[in-house]
Amino acid sequence: MTAVYILLALFVFGLLVMIHEFGHFIMARVFGVGVREFSIGMGPKLFSWKGKKQWAATEKKIPAIRLDENGELEEDPEEEEPEERVTVYSLRLLPIGGYCSMVGEDEESDSPAAFGNKSVWKRILIVMAGAVMNIILGFLLMFVLVLNTAQLASNTIGAFNEGATSPSYGLQVGDVVTHVNGTRVHTGNELVYEVMNQGYEAIDLTVERGGERIELNGILFPGMEAEGIAFGSPDFRVYAEERNFGNLMKHTFFRSVSTVKMIYDQLFDLIRGRFGMNAVSGPIGITEEIGNAAKSGFDTFLYLVIVITINLGVFNLLPVPALDGGRLLFLLIEAVLRRPVNKNVEGYIHFAGLMILFGIMILVACKDIAGLFTR
Repeated sequence: MTAVYILLALFVFGLLVMIHEFGHFIMARVFGVGVREFSIGMGPKLFSWKGKKQWAATEKKIPAIRLDENGELEEDPEEEEPEERVTVYSLRLLPIGGYCSMVGEDEESDSPAAFGNKSVWKRILIVMAGAVMNIILGFLLMFVLVLNTAQLASNTIGAFNEGATSPSYGLQVGDVVTHVNGTRVHTGNELVYEVMNQGYEAIDLTVERGGERIELNGILFPGMEAEGIAFGSPDFRVYAEERNFGNLMKHTFFRSVSTVKMIYDQLFDLIRGRFGMNAVSGPIGITEEIGNAAKSGFDTFLYLVIVITINLGVFNLLPVPALDGGRLLFLLIEAVLRRPVNKNVEGYIHFAGLMILFGIMILVACKDIAGLFTR
């Protein structure tokens, strides 16, 4: 990993974290929640600056009593004024995250600008906004990628590779593949992904042929292996679709949805043991992959950024303590029970989740560092 690729990775991480935290920040401002600090990165502060007046705690303090010139008691008028607050913007040393610190987020506050004093649905939208921003960014970047693609791959079989096995199971040129093992596919990219992901064992295809719907069962595609993991190998080629606005939007949407599904598929496969820890990468491993992708070309690099930003959004919505999804779970419980969960209990749970996440991050980082010296 050269310094250039390390800087490129830091830029990508910083941008995606900024987009994520900006989602929380902008939604907090929309609903009048005070933001104490907007930070990119964690750990020691490199530098910071104060913004203009962003919010004010409108409640008044208990008036202070003082002696006037005649020795009589009077209230201090300055203490009756609202206490002005400004947001501090920070850049911190470790590029492993960031945060948007809001008033009343983890403590009790009487301020009307406190996060905890807003209605449940407003707090839900604030918590979800960061992950949603990452996913929206992924969809927008996917449109750029699709726009830059020379041909749009359809889900219609155009030809077979030499030595193909799928024709012996009934697959024909001209078949429009609509389902792979019951999963709906709309584009060639979705079709290829599903065959690779599920085709390491026999799979079923649903095709449309001559206006009829036909089920092809138990198809065995050629297999391949990468880092000890079995995949199916598509033995066909597909026709291209016309490049028009409608097809560009169709491919953007379904390729983005397929990327979200891919992330959930990989998480499920990791839990059930199909993938081992070698398939998991942290910031160090991702930095290396960003460098490799940059060497391969713009499209490869852009697709990796798309996967990372959608991954960041999807992962943060998982109901795991310390993540946005964990906070969202407690808010949904509050919405159902019509009363908040005890703050102390919620705090302990989030702290435990944070410690577990840090432990996993350390293990993954050690694995990535060891990998640098074994290649």
